Amino acid sequence: MIEIDHLTKRFGSFTAVDDVSLTVARGEIFGFLGPNGAGKTTTIKMLAGLLKPDRGSIVIRGHDMAAEPLACKQLTGYIPDRPYLYEKLTGFEFLQFIGSLYRVAPPAFRKSTDYFLDLFDLNDWRHHLIESYSHGMRQKLIMTAAFMIESPVIVVDEPMVGLDPKSARIVKELFKQRARQGTAIFLSTHSLEIAEELCDRIGIILNGRLKSCGDLATLRREARMQESDLEDIFLELTGAFELQEVIAALKREG
Repeated sequence: MIEIDHLTKRFGSFTAVDDVSLTVARGEIFGFLGPNGAGKTTTIKMLAGLLKPDRGSIVIRGHDMAAEPLACKQLTGYIPDRPYLYEKLTGFEFLQFIGSLYRVAPPAFRKSTDYFLDLFDLNDWRHHLIESYSHGMRQKLIMTAAFMIESPVIVVDEPMVGLDPKSARIVKELFKQRARQGTAIFLSTHSLEIAEELCDRIGIILNGRLKSCGDLATLRREARMQESDLEDIFLELTGAFELQEVIAALKREG
């Protein structure tokens, strides 16, 4: 469903993403992890068609992003970490706008919006201007838009930012449900607990390069930490395991 081949992006002399290659299969939740500044968001913006790579290719269900950008975007639901929303529209007007872009049929639109707005406790706010929404409400609105269009690929950057515990649990279950139905989900997160719970495979990016990729068992073998959880494995593979020494020193100091 997603094929990334030798993807590279530079900003001046700085290489943000360096020769990254990976694939995401139908029905797979792929976790994309890395420290701050590792290249996660730059990769996601290229996947969403917001940035052009300097080298390499992205193929979404057989369509090349460079040659057929509109076809790729039509197949992709994108959930950014800080969504830009038109604040002078109501929540419902925004969903109508997104539905028209993705050509959602009116009966399906009515059914989906009613279902997801109710699920995310936004029904009472559907006709309020987005400028009156809290950050969490805006995040739930963009989630509604992404799930409403039923795209075969979902690209999501930090999905749980700003969500209350109830909504976060709902989103996790929706991701699992969509994956069972065949949707490919590319998920970037700093929450290792979420990645460990949801993801079938995990890629770890470090300094723009794909450091490791595989299921949890594969990552454990690579880190030589057979009984460890993803947090310890991540710290080991990214060279940050000395954090344990820092924490121990802080505890000793007080």
